[in-house]
Amino acid sequence: MSANDRPVIFRNGLVLTMDDSHTVLQDADVLVVDGKIASVGQGLTAPDDALEIDASGGIVMPGMIDTHRHMWQTAMRGYGADWTLTQYFVWYYLESGKLFRPEDMYAGNLLSAIEAVDSGVTTTVDWSHGLQSADHADAAVDAMESVPGRFVLAYGNIQQGPWEWSTSPQFMDFYRRRIDGGKLAGFQMAFDVTGDPAFPEKAAFEVARELGAAVTTHAGVWGATNDDGIRLMHENGFMGPNNVYVHAATLNPDSYNRIAATGGSVSVSTESEQSAGQGYPPTWMLRKHGIPVSLSMDTSVWWSGDLFSAMRTTLSADRSREHLEAHSKKETVTHHHLRAEQVVEWATRGGAQALGMDAQVGALTPGRQADVVLIKNDDSPAMFPILNPYGHVVYQAQRADVHTVLVGGRVVKTDGKLVDVDLPAARAKIEATVSYLRDALGEDAWQGGMNPDVPETSVRENPYQYTDYDAGSAQWKN
Repeated sequence: MSANDRPVIFRNGLVLTMDDSHTVLQDADVLVVDGKIASVGQGLTAPDDALEIDASGGIVMPGMIDTHRHMWQTAMRGYGADWTLTQYFVWYYLESGKLFRPEDMYAGNLLSAIEAVDSGVTTTVDWSHGLQSADHADAAVDAMESVPGRFVLAYGNIQQGPWEWSTSPQFMDFYRRRIDGGKLAGFQMAFDVTGDPAFPEKAAFEVARELGAAVTTHAGVWGATNDDGIRLMHENGFMGPNNVYVHAATLNPDSYNRIAATGGSVSVSTESEQSAGQGYPPTWMLRKHGIPVSLSMDTSVWWSGDLFSAMRTTLSADRSREHLEAHSKKETVTHHHLRAEQVVEWATRGGAQALGMDAQVGALTPGRQADVVLIKNDDSPAMFPILNPYGHVVYQAQRADVHTVLVGGRVVKTDGKLVDVDLPAARAKIEATVSYLRDALGEDAWQGGMNPDVPETSVRENPYQYTDYDAGSAQWKN
């Protein structure tokens, strides 16, 4: 019997269960049997063959959940550090993104999947809008299936209208081959709604409804999507509890009311929204309207790939706005409304709820899948004392402190090291993709791509080149 087949027990940890009552247990154990949480409590009895992990001095919590990550772009890690959102559109939508081959999709998804589990993100939504062909889609899935994590494919193609790719025989064949009864944790359809009064996206929504697939969409993105898209979705009956609205940073109260009334949720990508220009991270408005929140990292072409950063920046951005608004009225905030505990919930239980997986993951309660993270680093002076466990997770911990990760009871990282992951092979694939792109672009274009010019003849107010519709509601400035 291998270690991954054995029961596992975490001993004497500080346990954040993230159950309905947010129970916190000191010096407690978490027992995993047959891939599920069997029991949580103090002094548990474990089977004789159980793998025992010393969690003393550490925090045991549910695996984190990222509800929006463009995994294929991880091959370009850090390349666009100084981009605006406009420059991102230029590079990926208009120009160089078209060069990505299926093997480049595989390389990016592979590295992203490995990075996710390494940082304690046990479930990741691959917002895969680079699927220019079925071969690209197969490569994306192949990569995720090769890594011992939990992944949801959100299928998209920024080079073609969603009403085209979603109704194509190639897409339906892919769905039958790889999704219907496949190995992934879930499936979504990923496309944006431009606000065109003709509502051409209706055909894609109808396919999603036929397949029983959730729709995830970039909504309320300055210069790209606006309130018209939300209104059209609502008027045509395509807003519901399974919809995930990404960013939702520049919407009006009517749009937020529509999302709240239909039970949708918002995936907030604070590092992205703060830097790229989608709009101010909207948690303050989401809290006001009672809209459920999950967290996401967006893309490593700019930012970090771990939810510690997401929690930290989200809490700070919300509080910063609260202070600024108070100061503008000559007032002082004496008690924060958003707490560290809440953003830890968004990073775990909130993601599970957004994906319709709340009965399976997101909390450490008996019967749920054993997606478990131990944050412990005896060599770090920042890991003691642990006084406020939620605050410690948000403001003190980092990916280097992820000691052990279980996905469905399987040990995928232990003692700070990944298990059964061939990192050199992933490095070789990434190096091949980078070499190919540099050669295809030429060195001058490669270097210039880190600060690309905006081609005035190509970029319209609507970045989606598969449609002629221009909303005329935002201004593009070089």
